[in-house]
Amino acid sequence: MTVQVTITANGRMSLPADIRKRLGLSGGGALLVEETEDGVVLRTVAQSIAHAQTLAKQYSAGKADASVDGFLDRRRQDWGE
Repeated sequence: MTVQVTITANGRMSLPADIRKRLGLSGGGALLVEETEDGVVLRTVAQSIAHAQTLAKQYSAGKADASVDGFLDRRRQDWGE
């Protein structure tokens, strides 16, 4: 879905009510703004966490020691625990 919004002279913009409702922002909330080569991406905090988790899985897939738990296990072994 593409929606045109207007930016006011003081830099504010409003998201349409139906979008805020779908994102759970009807009572207010926070969005994270990411500038990319393709433009600007707005994500809720929950969407940003899910996006980061997806990226992390891409880089750690098949690497058992890529997790924090794996790292700590290696350190414990190094320390003889």
